[in-house]
Amino acid sequence: MHINWEALGSVFGVSLAVTVGLVGLFTLGIVGLTKREAAASGAGDTSNTVMARTGAYACFALCAAAVAYGIFLIVA
Repeated sequence: MHINWEALGSVFGVSLAVTVGLVGLFTLGIVGLTKREAAASGAGDTSNTVMARTGAYACFALCAAAVAYGIFLIVA
C-alpha cells in the first residue's frame, strides 16, 4: 500500500485554513451582533450600529455560502 503524503498534507493544510477562516468569519458576525445589542441599550453610535449589523449579516451569509458549497461538493 502506497500513501501519497504530499496530497494528504495538501488536503490537511487546505482543510485547516478553511476551518480557521470559517470560524473567524462566524466570530466576526457574532461580534457585529454584539455591537448592535450594545448600541440598542444606549451605549453606542447608531451609524456604527448599521455598519456592524450589515457586516454581521454579510459574515453569516458567507458562512452559509461556504457550508452550502461544501454540501454541494459532497453530493455532486
